[in-house]
Amino acid sequence: MDFNQQVIDEFRANAGRVGGPFEGGRLILLTTTGARTGARHTNPVGYLPDGDRIVVIASAGGSPRHPDWYHNLVADPVVRVEDGVFTYDAEATVLEGAERDAMWARAVESDPGWAAYQAKTTRVIPLVALRQVAGGPPNASSWGAALKLVHDAFRRELATIRREVAASGPALGAQLKVNCLTACQGLRFHHTAEDSGTFPALRDRFPELGPVLDRLGAEHERMAVLLAQLQQTLDRGDAADLRADVDRLVGELEAHLTYEEEQLIPFLDA
Repeated sequence: MDFNQQVIDEFRANAGRVGGPFEGGRLILLTTTGARTGARHTNPVGYLPDGDRIVVIASAGGSPRHPDWYHNLVADPVVRVEDGVFTYDAEATVLEGAERDAMWARAVESDPGWAAYQAKTTRVIPLVALRQVAGGPPNASSWGAALKLVHDAFRRELATIRREVAASGPALGAQLKVNCLTACQGLRFHHTAEDSGTFPALRDRFPELGPVLDRLGAEHERMAVLLAQLQQTLDRGDAADLRADVDRLVGELEAHLTYEEEQLIPFLDA
């Protein structure tokens, strides 16, 4: 429990970034309601992207018992998720049958450690999907800080994907494909929201930002082309081309994000 609290404190103090065994991994804070006590309990939990939801695995390190948080969410499936940028309510669904088996195969393919945990116990390790049902704005003190927070989350996720792609073999794993597609989906959504909401509002308020916003809009179009190319590479299952595509996307996106922060944060915080 002391170790968990240290991870929780570090996670909250550093917008989702932690060191130690979780460094560079995908981590959330999961808060459940105690099945017997009704008290709220928070645990750091690893997760797998899965489109518009995430999946957590109740491995408990291969323990013979399910973790307490699993029993809690079975009793009350409305949970709270903190991902370092947003805090939101989610509905938990325990995966079963073919859906569970397919997700488990993806998990084991991406990290054989899950299979090692299963080998240590006779219980079938549960998988739980978490789908957002309610949320709010980013956990930031200003709009400029919120932009930086969202950008840094994309940076971390793409850096993780870059490492996964570099470590992949000639054939692309199913979970790696999902990781890439989920990140691409998030980028598209973010840029669409900026093009349709944030940028027009800034243009009306600060006409002098016109040239900057024009450049950012053009860069969004360029990002859309790169994302489409990456999608085609994923469809072909070409690991070599995917490495090049991811490297190109990360390089151009980093330049785009840095320019956007330099130019827009002073106006967002004005």
